[in-house]
Amino acid sequence: MKKIWIKVIPWNKSVITVALESGADAVVVEKGKPAEVRKLGRLTTVAPDGDIKLGEDVVEIEIKSKADEEEALRLSKTKTVVVKCRDWKIIPLENLIAQTKGLFAEVRDAAEAQTAVQILERGVEGIVLHSDDINEIKRTIKLVKQESTRLQLCAARVTRVKQLGMGDRVCVDTCASMGMGEGMLVGNSSAAMFLVHAESIENPYVAPRPFRVNAGGVHAYTLLPEGKTKYLSELKTGDDVLTVRYDGATQPGIVGRAKIEKRPMLLIEAEAKGKPISLILQNAETIRLVKPDGKPISVVELEPGSEVLSYLEDAGRHFGVKVEETITEK
Repeated sequence: MKKIWIKVIPWNKSVITVALESGADAVVVEKGKPAEVRKLGRLTTVAPDGDIKLGEDVVEIEIKSKADEEEALRLSKTKTVVVKCRDWKIIPLENLIAQTKGLFAEVRDAAEAQTAVQILERGVEGIVLHSDDINEIKRTIKLVKQESTRLQLCAARVTRVKQLGMGDRVCVDTCASMGMGEGMLVGNSSAAMFLVHAESIENPYVAPRPFRVNAGGVHAYTLLPEGKTKYLSELKTGDDVLTVRYDGATQPGIVGRAKIEKRPMLLIEAEAKGKPISLILQNAETIRLVKPDGKPISVVELEPGSEVLSYLEDAGRHFGVKVEETITEK
């Protein structure tokens, strides 16, 4: 997940407040100001005397020549480097991104931020926004958070739906409301997951709960921010989760509560790009997957040939972190 810092030099209390309320990861301030930031709320500070030490942990460098590029590369081996371009040329950033990781780019608005996070389809690791425009700050933070992890979802064709017995399933209640076509990625395997829709749909049985994803069996994986996974059984209050929209846009979320209860279960099997996908979900009309057009479809309506959205990646996880090794999951 890409980071966004707001540069508040000179000091501006209103900008600090907006950065805090909008979800910025940190603020860059002058020496002596971290204590003032702490009076307003818990927010990471980047300063000579901050939580992240400017000049030690983080260095700023303006790219004006090839020599500056080489210096940025050298420094990036041991520090976080914030790159500044006077006329904001893309080529220097392309050169740097192709050769190193951990770069931040200082930008003036959301348009520059969008370019920086998309360069070479990988982008910089973080953005430092230097602006005192409240609306621009809100716009840029929202853009970076949404664009930092856009997933490539694909259509999967259902091959089998099988009624099972009773099992332990997990309901994940988040601190956010999800809309049409939104939910969480969940699968029996970390290599292949379905997009399970939030309970945001009106129905005659229970009131909508747009903050909830009835996610599946306790054994299933769910995709988290920064590409990690967790078993559903491991989720607890305060954990980070990843909410996903049908077009691949993502947003980090917070677990408010995770409930494990015994319910009748259903096995869903499908195939996407020649790869098998499966998930065990609660057998209930209110449990839905997502069709390629973003519309929800109840699991009781699924049949061989139905198309739903899935996410595929190479198998191989060690404590939730992707690793390069050969693993077969059945």
